[in-house]
Amino acid sequence: MTERLKRIILSLQEYYILSIKAPFGIFKRPYYITETIEQMDYAGAGSLFIIVLVSLFIGMALSLQISAELSSLGLKMYTGKIVGVSIVREIGPVAIALSFAGRVGSGMASELGSMVLGHQVDILKVFGVDPVKKLVTPRVIGSVIMLPALTVVGDAVSLIGGYFIAVFFSHQSSPFYWSQVREILNFENVFSGLAKPFIFGYLISTISCYMGLSTTGGARGLRRSTTMAVVLSTIFIIVSDFVLTRLLLIVLGMSV
Repeated sequence: MTERLKRIILSLQEYYILSIKAPFGIFKRPYYITETIEQMDYAGAGSLFIIVLVSLFIGMALSLQISAELSSLGLKMYTGKIVGVSIVREIGPVAIALSFAGRVGSGMASELGSMVLGHQVDILKVFGVDPVKKLVTPRVIGSVIMLPALTVVGDAVSLIGGYFIAVFFSHQSSPFYWSQVREILNFENVFSGLAKPFIFGYLISTISCYMGLSTTGGARGLRRSTTMAVVLSTIFIIVSDFVLTRLLLIVLGMSV
């Protein structure tokens, strides 16, 4: 039990050091601009299709369920407002971050894990190259920049999916739906929805990179690292979402 606790504390210490060094690598030379652009393309453009697909059906399912519930209360016309708030503030950022962790986070962990097992990271150290700055920093930058951008796209697609169900299945007024959506697109809701992806992107990238760089034990160890990267990212996304939601409510002066 004592040895296991020591390993956990050591892992937390190593992760803390890596998560601090990675973003500060932006300010030190050399600047790996090409690697950063490649990671932005992998994290952003490479994830666009799955984000659009997931967001579309989330919006449609949410609108369908809310319309059915509000219809019994005679409040079906407020579907757009409830769908909009739910997607922009909570469901959109979290669902997209989970999809991002499943695709990009697992990819980071497996790629870096393969490099560790193939001794490519050791070769970088021999030539005096900082592995954190070259391998981790571009991935952190790419995730922190592209996840908020994907969230904006995903939220828009979800609202369109909700519109499709509300208008063509629930036979609601199209102009009224969009007027309800515009009403909830105020500073508080938009700020809450866009602040979270920056934190989620940072957590996903640092956790995934740490798990990849700490890979040992061949193919089985690589499988374990990739799995743990996704599992830990998922847990931290859910926990941090609660914490951030509470903090944002306090900062924005919104009562519960």
